[in-house]
Amino acid sequence: MKRRDLLISSAIGSALLMLNKNSMAADLPSSQSTTAPIASNTQGVIPTEWIDPVSKKKIIRLSQIDNSKSLYFHDNAFTHDSHYMVMNTPKGISLYDFSTHSHSLLAEGQYEVIMVSYTKPICYARKYTGEFKGKDNANLFDNVEYYAIDIPSGKQTFIGIFPQGFITSINADDTLMAGAYATEFVELQPGPKVANTDGGYNALGEDGKPLNFAEAKELRMAERLAKNIPMEIFTIDIKTGKRKVVTRSRDWLNHVQFSPADPRKIMYCHEGPWHMVDRIWTIDINGKNKQKIHQRSMNMEIAGHEFFSFDGKTVYYDLQTPRGEVFWLATYNLETQQRHWYHLERNEWSVHYQISRDGKLLAGDGGDHEMVARAEDGKYIYLFEPEIIQDIAVSAPNAAQLIRPGKLKSTKLVDMHNHDYRVEPNLQFSPDGKYLVFRSNMHGPIHAYAVEL
Repeated sequence: MKRRDLLISSAIGSALLMLNKNSMAADLPSSQSTTAPIASNTQGVIPTEWIDPVSKKKIIRLSQIDNSKSLYFHDNAFTHDSHYMVMNTPKGISLYDFSTHSHSLLAEGQYEVIMVSYTKPICYARKYTGEFKGKDNANLFDNVEYYAIDIPSGKQTFIGIFPQGFITSINADDTLMAGAYATEFVELQPGPKVANTDGGYNALGEDGKPLNFAEAKELRMAERLAKNIPMEIFTIDIKTGKRKVVTRSRDWLNHVQFSPADPRKIMYCHEGPWHMVDRIWTIDINGKNKQKIHQRSMNMEIAGHEFFSFDGKTVYYDLQTPRGEVFWLATYNLETQQRHWYHLERNEWSVHYQISRDGKLLAGDGGDHEMVARAEDGKYIYLFEPEIIQDIAVSAPNAAQLIRPGKLKSTKLVDMHNHDYRVEPNLQFSPDGKYLVFRSNMHGPIHAYAVEL
């Protein structure tokens, strides 16, 4: 048997051994949620606002068109003054005005937002001029045009067409775009998609029977990882269009994101089932100072869904020691190398976490009982306040070099019991701290919502 076949067989075997209710990947959505619509939707009417029965907080619907989606959790959706928020809809890019609570269509057509500038009233977007064949197929994007779009006028500035790669981030001073390029296409979600969700992973188990959503996703991820496809992370100069390779690898490179504050710093991941990879890395745009942010030291330890604090100094990530048993929100300060680990209870584990612009508050979007935490009562949007566990009267002489433990004090903000977690809620704080935005299919179609803080 060839080495490549051995790698694939080993990876798939490892994944299949892990496929049971006690061991689902941390980033795998629910597979068999069968929730009914909430009472307010019994006549097919999706409310524009309501008071959450648990928190007594007001929730407002931000989107008008069914299957509209707020952005991925680390892709900025807001203008810096909190005035406007962008979202993706079947008709194009939609704009929500928080000052008037009104909607408008910023760009009509096959557009997809990359992110909003942190300093300018513009968003960066892709426009598909042909069939979209999958984000991992980064060598077929000669049918994608990139634009900077003014907010709120909608005036467009054409940036270019860049076929070798899928661009996912813009740097802090609006000079560079960044993304990843793969030399081979792998269809991660073959077969029919699931309505009102973010995907449709499917695969057969060793017994020939269909695997559920989460199991199929882990198997497809293991297959993709084992292929060792040559990849690279690259930047594009927004003014000149010049393309520059940052780093090359046969590891699966993904989740490329610029620091919100340092225009020269990139974070990315080694993708795959989390227990099989050292996931979180940073690198400078010149390819120097490559750094592994977290080193696994325990079998079945996992870390992932990494994101920056808004001052660019700290990396946050989901950490489990081991997977599905002990839950932390971990941080690493890029300047001081100090680490903080904040403990969470099983029900508080979340698919994604997020931080407010001032760094004082955190949030999580919860999860259902089939996910990695196996939480029996975890379907909530949470607000978290970080608390450091203080030293006793006499500190250890090497305390400054050790991990600083803490815990998260939680408050339930939104009841998500009617949400199907095959849709990731993808939290974002508004810059002024007044709203927490998320996406949900709790009423059937996907919509963008905000809970008042």
